[in-house]
Amino acid sequence: MIGLWDTTGAAVVNALAAERRTAGGVASGLALTLVAVVDEKRVRDAEAAATIAAAAHPCRILIVARYDVTDTHSRLDAEIVVGGRLGPCEAVVMRMRGRLALHAESVTMPLMAPDVPVVTWWHSEAPELVAHDPLGVFADRRITDATQSKDPIAMLRARADDYAPGDTDLAWTRTTPWRTLIAGAFDAYSQPTRSITITAPDNDPSAALLGGWLKARLGVDPTWVSAPTLAGVRFELADGDAIELAANNGTVQLRRSNLPERSLPLVHRTLGDELAEELRRLDPDQTYASALGAATGRTDLDSRSATRVHIWKDPALAERPEAVVSPA
Repeated sequence: MIGLWDTTGAAVVNALAAERRTAGGVASGLALTLVAVVDEKRVRDAEAAATIAAAAHPCRILIVARYDVTDTHSRLDAEIVVGGRLGPCEAVVMRMRGRLALHAESVTMPLMAPDVPVVTWWHSEAPELVAHDPLGVFADRRITDATQSKDPIAMLRARADDYAPGDTDLAWTRTTPWRTLIAGAFDAYSQPTRSITITAPDNDPSAALLGGWLKARLGVDPTWVSAPTLAGVRFELADGDAIELAANNGTVQLRRSNLPERSLPLVHRTLGDELAEELRRLDPDQTYASALGAATGRTDLDSRSATRVHIWKDPALAERPEAVVSPA
């Protein structure tokens, strides 16, 4: 590991190139560049998750921690790791203080692996508009996490309003085990669905997206029953048959009319596994778009432009009092 304190972007680029030469050109075979935007207290969590994801998708990891953006004194500290504790990948951890943090792209872009897609992941509360953050504007894919917000359901609506093809959310990724089990449960049935009941917390964004997915696929508005966790889903079919999936200590009990009850595993995955799933695809996720639109009541998400233009937003302006104009 190389540590550079109170350094410059050019020095970081040169140090990464020197470390790569020493390690024997690790950059060959990289599939993408992963830019992780994190709070300082979550840097180690982001490193651990990115390392798991990089084992499946070789990438260059650029971790950006920004703080004190209103400070007039700018400072850049960087750690460069090629191999070592983060596995076989290349990683640069950058801590940006002051006004430099508002221009993180000026340091990050020269460090990107050449000729590969860019994925930006916010392991923190995402910006209200992705276009406010230049680290999201230049990315081919953008991964947010509504559960990081104080009001996850409101954040889902914000993500729908701001959606562009290429966006996704880890709250959606967490529905994959449930969606897999539900799809398998319908293998023995061909009747249309008459009603859907979901037992889940009122503020669970994953449950909301699961409901949106079912509404988009089956054309039925779910009925909600409040519970501390996502406890189950029940379907009433047009011919009177029923399908129920109920969570039970790491498994799901599948009950279907005229068929024996089955116990199925409900896979619990780490953050790194969830991130790895999202890195499998670099094209727009149309299924997520339809689920997000159905869950929030927004339409035509897929028809929006995938191109974003950076919108400058200076957080320091909120810290300054408005000017008072005195009478002449």
